[in-house]
Amino acid sequence: MEQPIFTTKAHVFQIDPDTKKNWIPASKSAVSVSYYYDTTRNTYRIISVDGSKAIVNSTITPGMTFTKTSQKFGQWSDPRANTVYGLGFSSEQDLQKFIEKFKEVKEMTRQAVSQTPPIPPSTNQNSASQVNGNEESQSPSSSKHANSSQPRQFLHHRSSSLSAMQQEVYLDGTTDTSKQDVNLKERRNSFNTPNSPNNSSNNAAESQLKYENDRLKLALAQSSTNAKKWEVELQTLKNNNARLTAALQESTTNVEEWKKQLAAYKEESAKMKKKIVELEKRQSGSEQVAALQTELQQLTERLERVQLDNQDKQDEINQLSLRLSELSARETQSSTLQNRCKKLEEENDHLRLKVEDLQRQLSERNMSHDQESSELLRLEDQLGNKVTELYEIHEQIISLIRKESHS
Repeated sequence: MEQPIFTTKAHVFQIDPDTKKNWIPASKSAVSVSYYYDTTRNTYRIISVDGSKAIVNSTITPGMTFTKTSQKFGQWSDPRANTVYGLGFSSEQDLQKFIEKFKEVKEMTRQAVSQTPPIPPSTNQNSASQVNGNEESQSPSSSKHANSSQPRQFLHHRSSSLSAMQQEVYLDGTTDTSKQDVNLKERRNSFNTPNSPNNSSNNAAESQLKYENDRLKLALAQSSTNAKKWEVELQTLKNNNARLTAALQESTTNVEEWKKQLAAYKEESAKMKKKIVELEKRQSGSEQVAALQTELQQLTERLERVQLDNQDKQDEINQLSLRLSELSARETQSSTLQNRCKKLEEENDHLRLKVEDLQRQLSERNMSHDQESSELLRLEDQLGNKVTELYEIHEQIISLIRKESHS
């Protein structure tokens, strides 16, 4: 299970695969770039998702290096993805924090590779001081999440770490007892960390839900791409299966014809042998006997060639049969993949229908809102007309009163 241990905002770029010089923007705006720790595989990854597309998915190795090229920009090379990633930050402090976290995670990865008991990096306020020796506080949300996840992360390493503490050997081949004591104290302090309050657990749950949402978006995009690949592969397997089946039928037909020819040659050879025996008994015409013997030898050679051809064709039939069985197995696997594709398509259709239903409800609400607005305008017009009529009646009454007063 993967857990986010550090998150920041940055603009993501990738190097141009053609020129290897220009940067191509991978995100339209600043997106979340996070470090994730996989407790099962004991690996670290840098992940960034823009909408439903994973624009960064880089597994950190001990050989990686993060290079600061300007005050707010840095880059690193990922040999597995065969690309170079670039990050543009809003401030130099954010870039420095990311670089320090990169160094810390790379050191943890190096210890895991050298079979040192792994210690997941903390994201509390003193995480930066573990790399450079100076204290630099991080955001409250990341420190709370680290405090809530430390007891779970260190629990399964405690027994092996304490038992191997006296035998820990570093890369230079020497043991350092003072560093062992410091590590032992840090591990003991990590187990004595008090439980975090409810708001930290809520933040951890929100981070986990956000990570699961990103993983689902990534899985949905990958499933659509894999479905298309599986359909193409299934069609190719069907075409190959049809061609091999036709070739096998043709080879079977040719073998039957060769068997008939072989039987005819054997029958003709037996007849020639009988003729030779009869001619030898009669002792008439040595030239005739020699001609028959020559013809018999030729027939024998033809028979041997036919037998060799028959053996070759039989081997070819066996190979075609093996390939046909392999294709049948692959076709069965492809049918399974096709069923998965159908299920994914059904899920996509269900989601599409749900979106259409929501859109329809939104349009209905908009229509009702428009109707209410038009009705309100109509009532306002009527009210205005009534006010105008009342004003006219008032003027008429005043004029009548004035006339009566003059009279």
